[in-house]
Amino acid sequence: MDLRDSKNRLILIVIALGAALVIAVASCAGNDDEGSDQGQEQTSEDSQDGDGEGGGGDEGSDGGSSEEAAEPLAEVTGGEELTLTITSVEREEGGFITVEGTLHNGGDNTFFDLNWAGGETELAENGFSMAGASLVATEEEKRYLILRDTSGRCLCTGFGTGIEPDAAVSWFAQFPEPQPETTQVDFQVGDLPPATIEIR
Repeated sequence: MDLRDSKNRLILIVIALGAALVIAVASCAGNDDEGSDQGQEQTSEDSQDGDGEGGGGDEGSDGGSSEEAAEPLAEVTGGEELTLTITSVEREEGGFITVEGTLHNGGDNTFFDLNWAGGETELAENGFSMAGASLVATEEEKRYLILRDTSGRCLCTGFGTGIEPDAAVSWFAQFPEPQPETTQVDFQVGDLPPATIEIR
């Protein structure tokens, strides 16, 4: 009897402790939720205050970065209202240089020109693309032609069936890297005027 009573009492004590522990955990969780809610409310109020007072400063900084990103390194326009913009020139590891930009067709007709593939037989299958582009380094008295793989595919953008009226498309072209001391080159493609760009 004494042993049974002891076991029963022990079980009741364990149950009571477990219940107390559950209540304590629930109470702590409730306080945390309240603190979190208060923190969210405070953050919301701070954000609204920031919009009213400091919002103009944020917009100013965003506007400045957008203007910097939008400024081209060079821009030329050809006879068919085609505007070539160069936005990036980077020397890459491995001894090559990558030129990137956009082409905008400001004319009324789709622009398509197979001559952009250049006069090399190896590049002819690239069609309307940047395959015929080149970099002229006047300081070196050297012309750098587009890089290509073993099958003659240029490391450049192809434009498929053409550029629709009022459309702007992104492009890239890769060339052997000019000498380290060369800081200026002329980018040439198709019958567009040369675009002079600075490189580092």
